[in-house]
Amino acid sequence: MQITEIYKSIQGESTHAGLPCVFVRLTGCNLRCSWCDSEYTFSGGHRMELEEIMEEVEQLSLVGGLVEITGGEPMLQEREVVPLMQRLLDTGYTVLLETSGERPLARVPKGVVKIVDVKCPNSGEPDSFDLENLETLRSRDEVKFVLSDRTDYEFARDFVARHDLAARVNAVLFSPAFSKDATGARETSHCLLDPRELAEWMLADHVHARLGLQIHKFIWDPAMKGV
Repeated sequence: MQITEIYKSIQGESTHAGLPCVFVRLTGCNLRCSWCDSEYTFSGGHRMELEEIMEEVEQLSLVGGLVEITGGEPMLQEREVVPLMQRLLDTGYTVLLETSGERPLARVPKGVVKIVDVKCPNSGEPDSFDLENLETLRSRDEVKFVLSDRTDYEFARDFVARHDLAARVNAVLFSPAFSKDATGARETSHCLLDPRELAEWMLADHVHARLGLQIHKFIWDPAMKGV
């Protein structure tokens, strides 16, 4: 696999937010989201074999801990990342997969928690989500929408209702996008959409979703890598 980095930090998003987590960040992405905060994963990285990755994960976390496979887009390396996820599960880890859902998810091992980031209009990658992947979602999985304005919010709100997502998955997450050049102060002024405004919209519309903030960007400098 082509790997950008492997590191241990606090899980910043999803229903696992706040827990220690080892991140295995794969190199390469076929989307170009306008608010992307990991453009450094688009190219480069270094080649690692499955056993090398397992050894590094085991040095960072006790068996039974949380491991997230992320990117870039991990499913671009499906042939190798699927056996890695299965190996992590078989070893006893809780495994999360962060994916856009643009690539098929049918081969993702059943024990993996899929966190699917459906792209909203202002991401610059609308309609990239493969609707056939809705049938792969299970009660343990989560669907995330990163929002930059009211247009994105209405898209996400309507998508959740149209596909009855709340009945399909463990959680639906609405998260304000962060400015790509955010650095220094750890505050909500870096959010492209004010979290309070988003919360008020969600309450007014009775949306079956959870407001999520990228808490790692409030713990460390928003521009810091490897956290």
